[in-house]
Amino acid sequence: MWFWFFYDPLTMMALMIAYILGFLVLQVIAIRIAPRVAASLAGRMSLYTAMLLTALLVIGGGTITAYILYEAAAAYGYRLYVEWIIAFILVMSIISYLAAPWMINFAYRARPAPELQEIVNEAARRAGMRKPPKAMLVEGPPNAFAYGNFLAGRYVAVTHSLYRLLGRDELLAVIGHELGHHRHRDTVIILLLGLVPSLLYYMGVSLIRAGLWGSVARDRERDNSGLVLAALGVLGVIMSFIMQVAVLAFSRLREYYADAHGAFVAGVRPMQRALAKIHLYYSGVDKRSLEAIRGSSIKALFIYALVSTLASPFYEPGWRGTRFHDDIDSVVEELKRADVDPAQEVFSDHPPIPKRLRFLDSLEAQNIRP
Repeated sequence: MWFWFFYDPLTMMALMIAYILGFLVLQVIAIRIAPRVAASLAGRMSLYTAMLLTALLVIGGGTITAYILYEAAAAYGYRLYVEWIIAFILVMSIISYLAAPWMINFAYRARPAPELQEIVNEAARRAGMRKPPKAMLVEGPPNAFAYGNFLAGRYVAVTHSLYRLLGRDELLAVIGHELGHHRHRDTVIILLLGLVPSLLYYMGVSLIRAGLWGSVARDRERDNSGLVLAALGVLGVIMSFIMQVAVLAFSRLREYYADAHGAFVAGVRPMQRALAKIHLYYSGVDKRSLEAIRGSSIKALFIYALVSTLASPFYEPGWRGTRFHDDIDSVVEELKRADVDPAQEVFSDHPPIPKRLRFLDSLEAQNIRP
């Protein structure tokens, strides 16, 4: 029942085909479907409604797909051990969730920072949080992230370089953003939603292996049953990709709420300046710092995360910074006017900076609180 852990040449070849097909499907989504959907929904749906519908899409779509795969496999004589797959995914996710704070502290050489803790305490007081998270200074290019659990406690990490880069009000905004992630329980929610594509992926791998090797009991009179099972497996892998895109969309929406929380703590303009400074840094920095973000296993936690697939952190046509400007407010205004291709967002867990800046403007105009 654990056979789907061990890949073999035929299964690997089938998975490569599934990856290629999935990539082509996602290309179509990115280039043709996503821009049209984004254009049709723009201005018609609130942020909360969009987030709710996206979560329902992930949960509902994943459940329906898993049920179809299970029933179709049973019709061809193969029982998918879904309960074992779910148990494996849950155990691995729980272990990862519980161990993550200590692993992050070790990997990023996190150290308590009394001066940063004072800023975190002030941000928590402004946000109405009774117990501030622990403030940690970590190594790496400018970034910040929230992490923790009920055993290790809650943390807000800021890199040394970001601490030196931002002013106090901008640090308050960034920390307010991270406190928003804690308050909204974003890490846990994204982790739970991420179980859906994982379930579909392992179901797909299981079906591919069963179909190619005939290692399960099935109706011998159906000569094409193996191919059908393998095809169902390929479908499962492709659907896992699509569900993962939906999870990324949900993650982008949560980032807007975290930005709103940062603006509530420190004000809209400090939040915008902080985002612009971080973006400006990565627009003109060397490739090693870019790879440090792209290659990180926790890049989804960062306040600024570069895209590791088709999208780009730079926007065309639009503004590119190659050095730091004295007047950061003028940079903010330039970035607000930059064009963004909706297709670039599909594979990103963070919204484009111009859209985040414009969103913050809309909060200020409507006096909306997170």
